[in-house]
Amino acid sequence: MKLLKKIAAVIALLFVAVLALRFVFPLPDISERAESKSIAISSETKLGRVILSKTETHPGKSGIEALLNGKKALDYRIALADMAEQSLDVQYYIWHDDVSGILLMDALKRASERGVRVRLLLDDNGIPGLDGLMSTMSAMDNFEVRLFNPSIVRRPKLLGYAFHFMRMNRRMHNKSFTVDGAATIIGGRNVGDEYFSLKDEFFADLDVLGLGEIVGPTAASFNEYWNSESVYSVEEVAGLEPDFPTYEARLSDVMASQKARDYLAEFPSEADIVDAFERAEWTNAQLVVDDPVKGLGTAKDDQLMINQLGAILGDIEERLDLVSAYFIPGAKGADLFANASRSGVDVNVMTNAFNTTDVTLVHAGYTKYRRELLEAGVDLYEIKLRGGSGEADLQTLPLGLSGAALHAKTFAVDGKKVFIGSFNFDPRSANLNCEMGFLIESENLAKQVHAMFDTSLVYLSYVPKLTPEGRMIWRESRQGNEDLIYQQEPTVNIFSQVLLAVMGALPIEWML
Repeated sequence: MKLLKKIAAVIALLFVAVLALRFVFPLPDISERAESKSIAISSETKLGRVILSKTETHPGKSGIEALLNGKKALDYRIALADMAEQSLDVQYYIWHDDVSGILLMDALKRASERGVRVRLLLDDNGIPGLDGLMSTMSAMDNFEVRLFNPSIVRRPKLLGYAFHFMRMNRRMHNKSFTVDGAATIIGGRNVGDEYFSLKDEFFADLDVLGLGEIVGPTAASFNEYWNSESVYSVEEVAGLEPDFPTYEARLSDVMASQKARDYLAEFPSEADIVDAFERAEWTNAQLVVDDPVKGLGTAKDDQLMINQLGAILGDIEERLDLVSAYFIPGAKGADLFANASRSGVDVNVMTNAFNTTDVTLVHAGYTKYRRELLEAGVDLYEIKLRGGSGEADLQTLPLGLSGAALHAKTFAVDGKKVFIGSFNFDPRSANLNCEMGFLIESENLAKQVHAMFDTSLVYLSYVPKLTPEGRMIWRESRQGNEDLIYQQEPTVNIFSQVLLAVMGALPIEWML
């Protein structure tokens, strides 16, 4: 009884402490904030004229071009920012202070100096140490920076979790880059050198350029997030004075670096980008996105992307190929994939192996469902590290995985539809993080994803299987050599096995 009283007293003290901290560090009052709206496509801009001329011959359709490699993905963002004449609406989870981050930031700065309205919306978790940079940008005319679910305590930021745990645990994982209401880029890439292949160790990812019909809903979604109750201006949160000399010095350092010089030496011209629009496939595409009230924890089932996606997809008839850097299907998801496989659907899942994931907790969550999925006939592929062998030169289009850890989030269905976006198949994406993506009717893209699973993927993965006796093994196929069979999970030593077992037993799957 005394112990229970002590526990109750501690809980009461913690509750009072949380209330006191919320009083001392209140969230800014945004009740009087005016709404800001996106600027629609216009024939008064060059991009608008180019795209409107194409939509005349493709009414109601969306132009889609997959951005298959990191350099091209950065090229398009910077080039489109330089072409902007009216507006840039930019939304990201992570933005790094590195070569790609500074080059793209400077492109936004140049646009604002031309009179372009720049709205930059960032998740506060993904910009550590950048309060000064963001405050400097937001002090400019035509440039505004807002943060999603920010910590009111800036140093250390993690202290914000102590008295706003649930709010701080809901992050904005969306990625979009919309220019003059005419073109948009969405996908899995954040802003940082590892996402644009400017580092030796990089993430394999996938973006898509959208033109035409799909741009309007994407712009409208940005508006909803920009004006949502989870979003605050960087001035209200950080309260720092702008420091342009520090920014200019940082920009000079970046521009003088060999990495920046090499990258800019092969930068495309504006004409190259406009010509690239000719390669777009005009088809039906649909935006699937979480309602921003998910950031407040008040979203209803029909406001969650995961439920929208299921309803839109309908029944899968023959084949589902899924790529997810962080794959934790949960009990419901495991049942879904298992039942689909048992009903005759060919279900294939690609995710990171233990030595390529950057989040060990996620791998621990995945391993809990591995056997169940294999028993149901689901084929699993765990992307391995490569180098110094023939496998290092292999590419898996459309992801180009050679030498990279997996970060993409995509799936293809029945050779007809493909999803490209920010959504990982894990509890965090389903229930906590805000996510978005395009569901595209494209036999070309869907068949590329299917072909990846049918050809080189087996040589780039550890493939877990069950023996007739029910033992789990891993097969490593090697071109021109005999396959290797592992009785234990590759690269996982005894210490790591214990670590994964302990992590897997923790009651935290809902946060992964």
